[in-house]
Amino acid sequence: MIPDPYGLSRVVGEKGVLPQRARKLEPSLPCREAELLIDVESLNIDAASFKQIKDDVGGEPARIAARIQEIVRERGKMQNPVTGSGGMLLGRVKEIGPKHPARQTLKPGDRIATLVSLSLTPLVIEEIKAVHAEIDRVDIRGHAILFASGIYAKLPSDMPDTLALAALDVCGAPALVARYVKPGMTVAVLGAGKSGALCLAQARRDLKGKGKVLALDISEKALAALSGIGLCDTALKVDATQAVDVMEAVSQATGGALCDLVVNCASVGNTEMASILSVKDGGTVIFFSMATSFTAAALGAEGVGKDVTMLVGNGYAPGHADLTLDLLRSEPALRKLFETRYV
Repeated sequence: MIPDPYGLSRVVGEKGVLPQRARKLEPSLPCREAELLIDVESLNIDAASFKQIKDDVGGEPARIAARIQEIVRERGKMQNPVTGSGGMLLGRVKEIGPKHPARQTLKPGDRIATLVSLSLTPLVIEEIKAVHAEIDRVDIRGHAILFASGIYAKLPSDMPDTLALAALDVCGAPALVARYVKPGMTVAVLGAGKSGALCLAQARRDLKGKGKVLALDISEKALAALSGIGLCDTALKVDATQAVDVMEAVSQATGGALCDLVVNCASVGNTEMASILSVKDGGTVIFFSMATSFTAAALGAEGVGKDVTMLVGNGYAPGHADLTLDLLRSEPALRKLFETRYV
C-alpha cells in the first residue's frame, strides 16, 4: 500500500481533514516517501480567483503578487479564501519519493503540469518574478508537493510550455462536454475564455454538423474571435448576471426552443440562473465556473420550477489531458487563438 496517498499528514491541526478542505497545509521539506517534489516555474490561477484578487487589490501587479504571497504564506497552498479555488502549476520534477507511483513514468528533470488544484497542493513561494494579469498567470521561484493521488501531465514536445499550460489548466471542461453532447443538440457555452473556447470546439466536433452551438459572453471582442474561427453558429453579447435578458436572447436565437445543454464557464458570480433559464425542461447544465453557488443553482431551479439536470465539473475525467491537447493539434485556428491570447 502507498502510505498517505491523499496527503493527510500535510494538514495542520485538523485531524482527518483532506488537504483541499484544510485551512492550512505544511509545505516544508524534505519530500516524503510517497510524494513528488516540484521546482515550480508558473502558477495558473483559476479565472474566478484571479479576478477576485485583481478586483480586490485594484489591479496593480505588485499588489496582486503581494496578495498571492500572503495567501500562500498563511495557508501553505494557493487557495483563495473568498472563492475557495486555486488553479494549477507548471514546473520541473526535482525529487520522486521511493513509494510515489510516478517513479514508473517520470524522472528528475521532467517538466510537468499538475492537474490537481492548487487548493490542495502544498506550496512555497520564494519569489514572484512576474505577474501576467491578462492571462491569470504568475511566474515564480518556489517548490510544491504532489501527493501519490495527484494527477499530472508531462509537457508535450510539439508545443510551447505556455500553450500547453493554458489548455491543461481547464482540460476537464471539454472532456466532460464530450460525454454529454450528441448530434442534433443545441448547445450554449457561457463564457468566451479558455475553457469556453475548448468546450465550443469539442461541442462542434461531437455534433458532427447536426445541431447548433451558441457562444455567450459580455465581450464583443471575445465573441468576434470565436465566431471568426467558426467555433459557434451564433454569438450572443449578454451580461450573464442578468438571467432574464440571457433567457430572452437564447430564446430568440433558438426559435423559443432553448438549449439541450448549457455549459457555464463564466468567471463571475451570479450566473447560475442565466444557465438554468436558458436550458429546456429535461435539459442539462454543466457548471465549470468556480464562482458557482450550489445554493443559488439548486434553490433557483426549484424556484422557477425547472426540471434540469445540473452537473458540477470536477476538473478530471480519464484522458482529459490528451483530449484537450489533441483539440489544439487538430484545430489550427483554435491553437492560433490560444497562442494569441494566452502565450
